[in-house]
Amino acid sequence: MPIKDIINRLDDKQRQGLGEVIRFGIVGVIAVVIQYLGYLLVVALLEYMMPDWGNHVIVTSANTIAYVISFIFNYIASTRYTFKVKSNVKRSAGFVFSHIINYILQTVVLNFLVGIGLSKQIAMVPMFAITVPTNFILVRFFLKR
Repeated sequence: MPIKDIINRLDDKQRQGLGEVIRFGIVGVIAVVIQYLGYLLVVALLEYMMPDWGNHVIVTSANTIAYVISFIFNYIASTRYTFKVKSNVKRSAGFVFSHIINYILQTVVLNFLVGIGLSKQIAMVPMFAITVPTNFILVRFFLKR
């Protein structure tokens, strides 16, 4: 059965939900790429400039800087494109809160993975697999309620 036929069978609410998931995926992939490339760049710079810093300090610092850059893109794209809602103080506070939870989860998982022996560069891949679905649920809850 073609995808078009499946989509035509959905009611408006189901189509809207499917659209949100697809748009979230697009925005999420871009945000992940921004964060991952930023992280790799900052890790390389910190390893070169601060070779005496430990793995956990480098990983946490690099993730924090890359996360902030990705966060700014993600907020603008999530409100305007993914969920198509107007930005206001309540939604912004919810978005920030959900991303604080996501950032903490990312930092804990990333440091755990590096601590058990994954390279700093590879550890982000399984970390994203854990944190991206969690982030979707949190962001949708705070932006749509």
